[in-house]
Amino acid sequence: MAPDSDNDWRPTASFATLKLRAQLIARVREFFAKRDVLEVDTPILSQAGATDPHLHSLAARSLAPGDDRLRGFLHTSPEFAMKRLLAAGSGSIYQICKVFRGGESGRRHNPEFTMIEWYRVGFDHHRLMDEVAALVTEALTGFRALDEVEKLSYRDAFLRHARIDPHRASAAEFRACAQTRGVTASGLAPDDLDGWRDLLLTHFVEPHLGVNRLTFLYDYPAAAAALARLRADNPAIAERFELYIDGVELANGFHELADAPEQYRRFEADKNARAQLDLPPVPRDERLLAALAHGLPDCSGVALGFDRLVMLAAGAASIDEVIAFPSARA
Repeated sequence: MAPDSDNDWRPTASFATLKLRAQLIARVREFFAKRDVLEVDTPILSQAGATDPHLHSLAARSLAPGDDRLRGFLHTSPEFAMKRLLAAGSGSIYQICKVFRGGESGRRHNPEFTMIEWYRVGFDHHRLMDEVAALVTEALTGFRALDEVEKLSYRDAFLRHARIDPHRASAAEFRACAQTRGVTASGLAPDDLDGWRDLLLTHFVEPHLGVNRLTFLYDYPAAAAALARLRADNPAIAERFELYIDGVELANGFHELADAPEQYRRFEADKNARAQLDLPPVPRDERLLAALAHGLPDCSGVALGFDRLVMLAAGAASIDEVIAFPSARA
């Protein structure tokens, strides 16, 4: 794309913000060093893509003449490679890296962004929530005051802000709840339970989360488990959490699924969902399945959007203000 002005070569972030960004990275590394969590570095280019139908990998290939062997995907998360390290005996680990997701552009999104991802052996998701709160609080000290830490179950959040039980309501009840509040969605099928529930979450629940505080939403419906394990005493509930500040999701964490056959089943469910949505197929990560079969230690993991953390520290309204060159200027 040709530059649209003589200034198109310039960074969109100020140097003061770039210095702030570097300061926050240093604080993150100090945080983990004090806790003896190992920093690791895994490949950005992978032979497997994201199977999740809500995530869109960027495909890559070599432009060298006759070189058809180097093909793959830019990772949407370092999760699978990090879990292979965990299964091999690494102990608790973290990574600060670039990740890539297609179809994600906007005030809080850039197709290439920076993620902090870490895994704590022996932690459940509640203990990891406490550590996430500690990291965010330390990182934002001197930049942003947050009054308290709140933990709110998914059910309690829906009952409080949407007046409906997310684990018991039908698609028709979710749809009626949305319509009585003036929200309709022509693209959702009337019986799309997960779609209508997600609509209520984004329109009526999320805007109230994390107002001058850190709010953790936890115990998601099993349909939203992603890579989280299900509660042993209630398999309808996934041991997953998200962190919100000012209604914006900052982190997404799981008590990690360690069951290889269940992971295979979820990969197959993703494959079928992608086919129904007419999305291109992507190869599943067979090495992850082998690692899980070998044995993943009991652990919890979380991915935190570093650029959004910088936005909070800088008081920025757009992600373009906190990264040197967004995709339009890359």
